[in-house]
Amino acid sequence: MQFRAMILGLAGAAALALPAHAASDWDAVGKALGKTGAVQAGGVYRVGFPRTDLKVTLDGVPIKPGFALGGWVAFKDMGDHTMVMGDLVLTQSEINPVISVLEDNGLAITALHNHLLRAAPATMYMHIDGRGDAVKLATAIHAALAQTKVPMAAAPAAAPAPLGLDQAMIDQTIGAKGTVNGGILQYGIPRADPPKAGGMAIPGPMGAANSINFEPLGSGKAAITGDFVLTADEVNPVIKALRANGIEVTALHNHMLDDEPRIFFMHFWAHDDATKLAKGLRAALDHVKIAGR
Repeated sequence: MQFRAMILGLAGAAALALPAHAASDWDAVGKALGKTGAVQAGGVYRVGFPRTDLKVTLDGVPIKPGFALGGWVAFKDMGDHTMVMGDLVLTQSEINPVISVLEDNGLAITALHNHLLRAAPATMYMHIDGRGDAVKLATAIHAALAQTKVPMAAAPAAAPAPLGLDQAMIDQTIGAKGTVNGGILQYGIPRADPPKAGGMAIPGPMGAANSINFEPLGSGKAAITGDFVLTADEVNPVIKALRANGIEVTALHNHMLDDEPRIFFMHFWAHDDATKLAKGLRAALDHVKIAGR
């Protein structure tokens, strides 16, 4: 097992190793990235790169950055090295320049795919993975992002506005407590058996939690998107539950290369009455091994 993890770490995650490793300095990492983040659950340092520069619509719905355009990278100190994972939101013309810089600097591309259908302009999502010195990893990611129009300045703080949705009802139906961020009601629901990569359990802030977002549309209606984190036996029961409740399945794919067990990520989309959508999502979640249930 140790030999397999070593091979995957070198070939699949492109290690940027140092002779010795000190505890990561997150301030220095933020400086190297060109944008600061925050430490989240599991000691993960996560930095968001929302595409506030893009004006994307889908089925007549304007897509807010925090709803489906929220790129990110997340760092985890592993003791003798740092692990980074991320999901970059890119336009089609940005994809290969970013790949070239990441590959030249020792980071791995682990997936490239859509999350949405019919969105205009189309966006693609690139998952990345690296191991080594945190500042060197951050410097490489900054160089890759320099090939894009991803805004690096923090968005100005907006005054909180009424959500326009019955959050208590949605919380109760989903079976989890949501948070409101930038006018989007968001849920991160961990699995009972979080996947591992390189022998380490992947924390939710590194993309291992079931993600559900509600964007209010007025009059009790909402758009929903996100992704379910599934083992193979859960995939088709979740598809059937979503489709039976009028929710589109928009993508099914991997995000990682060396995950154990093999994990599939299923993205979805719908816009309708928020109560109806919450019930449909709960029907799908009932087929997923959720923590605490």
